[in-house]
Parts: sequence; structure tokens; C-alpha cells
Amino acid sequence: MQSEKRYRPNVAAVIVSSKYPFECELFIASRNDIEDAWQFPQGGIDKGETPKEALFRELKEEIGTNEVDIIAQYPNWITYDFPSSIAKKMAPYDGQKQKYYLVKLKKGARININTEVPEFSEYKFVPTNKLYEYIIFFKRTVYKEILSYFRKEGYI
Repeated sequence: MQSEKRYRPNVAAVIVSSKYPFECELFIASRNDIEDAWQFPQGGIDKGETPKEALFRELKEEIGTNEVDIIAQYPNWITYDFPSSIAKKMAPYDGQKQKYYLVKLKKGARININTEVPEFSEYKFVPTNKLYEYIIFFKRTVYKEILSYFRKEGYI
């Protein structure tokens, strides 16, 4: 009998540049610990923390700023499993259970990925139609679902 999967509670930010809504470019960053792994900023929710509190904390920790406005949030939690090549590093979790937010970078906000504990080696803003040229394979299905929802709702 297989045991129930364990998912790490997590938040993720789909960040549009301060040029939004005139231009819709999404922030992605390349992880330090996995080669060619581009993704949206994300991170665990600490005990006693709300998803929104975790969102602002994680943005500050990962990209050096939490100067964003929340535009929308995906209405449900979404899960994905880690591929076997990453699962050992993430034990005891089998994957992540995420709450996604669409946020706009405030005008004048300064991104700095050289944080106290850097998670990313580089970042860029890309048009939505170029996103999947970068995103690591195991996150593509989730990203397609999230972005499809934001597109259907008229946000992107």
C-alpha cells in the first residue's frame, strides 16, 4: 500500500513588470542549485504565516524587494510532484502545494537577486509567448494552468 503524498505548502509569484498593462512581460529567474531551471519566485509558507505574508517575505528574500501590488490570485491550491532527480533534496516532501499570485512590480522597485542567501544566478522579463523556452520541464503544466486562468480572467 502506497502512503499518502506529502506536499510542502508554498506560495509563488507571477510578476509582471511595472510597464503592465501596456506591456505584459513576466519575471523569471535561473536557480543557483539546478542547471537551466528558470522559474517564478516561490517559497515555503512558515508555520503561523498566511499565504500573503509568505508571498511578501519570499519576494524580499529571493529578489530583494516586496514592492509589488497584488493584481489577482489563482482561486485554488495547485500541486505538483518533484521529479526523482530533485525529490531527494526536498525530503520529506514529495512535491509542493502552491498558492499563486499575479503581482505587478511597483514603479521604481529595484530587484536585487544578490540577497543574503541567493537562490538565483540571473533574471529577466520575458513576453508570455517566450516563457516556455526557459521554464524547467516539471513546472510547465502548472504554469500553463495558472497563466491560462489569468488570461481567461483578462489579467494577461
